Amino acid sequence: MRIRVGFGYDVHQLKEGRLCRLGGVEIPSDLGPDGHSDADVLLHAICDALLGAAGLRDIGFYFPNTSADYKGADSRELLREVMRLITEKGFTLGNIDATLISETPKISPYIGQIKNSIATICGIGDDEVGVKATTAEKMGFVGRREGIEAHAVVLIEKISL
Repeated sequence: MRIRVGFGYDVHQLKEGRLCRLGGVEIPSDLGPDGHSDADVLLHAICDALLGAAGLRDIGFYFPNTSADYKGADSRELLREVMRLITEKGFTLGNIDATLISETPKISPYIGQIKNSIATICGIGDDEVGVKATTAEKMGFVGRREGIEAHAVVLIEKISL
């Protein structure tokens, strides 16, 4: 099969005093995603989508939260490594479509920067990256501002080597 689709999902708690980096862009906020790395839920979801589409293991396999090597890791570097892995397997990235679900911070003012950040990391055009933001309408852990989540779908194609 030359064309493959992958789906990724990630969620992190929100904590006071944590850096809020989403899609590789620092966003001013009193709350930021908490995790072993920088906890960029959007890039983590994209990484898992890419890895799954290529038939590889999940993000935790390649960058375990039990390893000191990834403590405070910049997720932009993790995505660069995932791109290297899928390229090594003979795939090229077609497009990314992702959604952030968050009550805070408000993402919409940063969508253009986030799209550009992801496109730059992945070596594709801005028009090949879709990023949407929505809220949970004050329901559940996201609605209570306890967490943030992201979903991503990617299309990759096997290239002739």
